[in-house]
Amino acid sequence: MRTTMAVRLRAGMEHLFPEKRIFIKSETETRFVRLRPGVQALAAVFGFGLLVWSATASAILMIDSIGAGNFRDQAKRDLAVFQDRLNEISRERDARAREALEARARFNTALDKVSAMQSELMASETRKRELETGIDVIQASLRKVMDDRDAARDALVTLEEKKNAAADLIAQAELAPDQLAFLSDALAITAQERDEITTAAAEAMALRAELEHEILLMREQNDQIFRQLEEAMTISVEPLERMFRAAGMQPDLILDQVRQGYSGVGGPLTPLEPPLDEDEDHSSADIMRANKIIAQLDELNLYRIAADKVPFAMPVKARHRFTSGFGSRRDPITGGRRQHNGVDFAAPHGTDIHATADGVVSYAGWKSGYGKVVQIKHDFGLETYYAHNTRIHVKKGQRVSRGQHIADMGSTGRSTGTHLHYEVRTSGRPVNPMTYIKAARNVF
Repeated sequence: MRTTMAVRLRAGMEHLFPEKRIFIKSETETRFVRLRPGVQALAAVFGFGLLVWSATASAILMIDSIGAGNFRDQAKRDLAVFQDRLNEISRERDARAREALEARARFNTALDKVSAMQSELMASETRKRELETGIDVIQASLRKVMDDRDAARDALVTLEEKKNAAADLIAQAELAPDQLAFLSDALAITAQERDEITTAAAEAMALRAELEHEILLMREQNDQIFRQLEEAMTISVEPLERMFRAAGMQPDLILDQVRQGYSGVGGPLTPLEPPLDEDEDHSSADIMRANKIIAQLDELNLYRIAADKVPFAMPVKARHRFTSGFGSRRDPITGGRRQHNGVDFAAPHGTDIHATADGVVSYAGWKSGYGKVVQIKHDFGLETYYAHNTRIHVKKGQRVSRGQHIADMGSTGRSTGTHLHYEVRTSGRPVNPMTYIKAARNVF
């Protein structure tokens, strides 16, 4: 049966591809080459396969060319949009920086006014106590003068009675000129003393009225000073409290921790004590208001101390670009998705990098991936990283202040260009640094 099928297959091939002869003629002889059906079939299959391969390769190349062109166009459009967005963000950052400088100037002016008002308040309290002491002395003198006046009046009445009683003795007094002269001199001296006492009493009453008017004016001035101080405290304290809350920090806990580290008392902010012999409710109310303002001043100072210890400031003060945010992003080296634990700021090579808060340098040197890095430990469990530097200006264990120049921007470690990689960590856990920077924009 196999033989029969082979014969049939050969017959079919001979039918499709009949045997052909190709003649090759030269100058001396003529030869021919015979092409069998199998060779013809093999040549046909090879030619058909070559044709299919050529068509497929051409189609693939054409599709790749079209796709690459579309991808390049899309990349150019995305790059243009990204550049426009970066320029817009840069302009917005510059505007916010100017606003921050103006706000800081207003803040410092308010603090200067608060200090001046506090000095005026203390001076007015001292003046008030001096005036009150003077009033007490004048009142005592006035009581003594009034007692003397009453005694003089009684003496005058007695003299008048004696004068009336001595009317019938005038005739006899005429016979005694020495006694009459003595009586006249005594009456004149008594009248002069009476006039002097009356004049002194009138002057004392006028002085008392003047002092009472001056005390009234001083109370009105103190009330105005109190109102200005209370408004200044409200304007100064509330933005600081909002800043800490926006950064996810509890102001009460922060202030308690700062207060434990700065527990000294005394000085001009010591609460006032009311006088023991104070009879008026007005002065007691003033002292209560003054003590409340002193407590607010103490709270303001605690907020300022805490603000220096939290990374609210910008690590780059020169002109720069914000090139990468916090969170998942496309890795610039591998191209895959990867978690980015900080933010990136690009600027010229060697740009100054500043500490964003007070703290102690916990590491300064080379670290894999980060290149030349500076790590600073701050209070409240915070730590900041400044990576890819070209030069470091601090050493481990050194205490630094907010705004201090700690490094120069570079491209060391795992980096594709000059920039600063800036991280903030809370208890070792990375958090978004822009949370702190944005929270402080309206204050600093």
